[in-house]
Amino acid sequence: MTHDARSALLRAALDAAERGWHVFPLRPGTKRPALHGEQSCPGTGPCSSRHRKWEERATTDPDRIRATWSHGPFNVGIATGPSGLLVVDLDVPKDKGSSDAPDGAATFGALCERAGHAVPTTYRIRTASGGTHLYFTAPTGAHLANTAGTVGELVDTRAWGGYVVAAGSHTPAGPYEALCGPVAVLLPAWLQSILQPAPRTPQTPSVALPGQSSRYTDVALTAEVRNVATAQPGSREAVLFRAARALGRFVAWGDLPRHTVEQALQGAGEAAGLSASECRSTLRSALDWSVAHNQRCRATA
Repeated sequence: MTHDARSALLRAALDAAERGWHVFPLRPGTKRPALHGEQSCPGTGPCSSRHRKWEERATTDPDRIRATWSHGPFNVGIATGPSGLLVVDLDVPKDKGSSDAPDGAATFGALCERAGHAVPTTYRIRTASGGTHLYFTAPTGAHLANTAGTVGELVDTRAWGGYVVAAGSHTPAGPYEALCGPVAVLLPAWLQSILQPAPRTPQTPSVALPGQSSRYTDVALTAEVRNVATAQPGSREAVLFRAARALGRFVAWGDLPRHTVEQALQGAGEAAGLSASECRSTLRSALDWSVAHNQRCRATA
């Protein structure tokens, strides 16, 4: 790689740092971190007290950035969590021969339309694969995690625990290029409501008394189905997501069959105006999470 190309990558890293985004090196021409792993940690420098992963070692310090990029033509990674970013990754179908398959941009555009909003105008990147990264500033105090398919098919997000490849980087598939908007706008509230984990319900008040389990779950199911069916545009998918998480605990406890919850909420979601595929995707991710995180508390004699 030429000296000019290396200088361009250094400039890309410094530009990101000037925005307050924490950067770290990626292996030249790839999307993989260039930092050492735990097994090969030398225990010196930033790792003198313990091994520090890429998210902890990402920096906005221009001197550290210049020193790092003086060693090689590294691509630029942005650690989204420390940078206060939520990046929406709009991917393209892996099988590009399937012309009828919607890409992530189409799915996200349809979701915005149903929410009653235009696709936000914010800082965006065209990825090497032909997809798009939309950069948003995470709300103060929000600790958002990565998601895959929660928002929609081919729509993932990167926040704490994740990173994205910065504009100016190159892979064999092509460059990462800034498209428009110098500013990452605040994450829309309607999108945050889909991404923000629902608070865990206290176990004790949630457990029905002996003999009341059937009535308790029936009432809960009826109420959540009604909430979803009457949800207003802009909140329908978020309401469906929360309802599935709320009812998922009854599935985990053995009080409701999963297929009963899925069929009831699928019908309510479609009645509210969501498509069948949107309902299925939302229900799958929400129920999977809820079932995995809930265990039934049994009274002891």
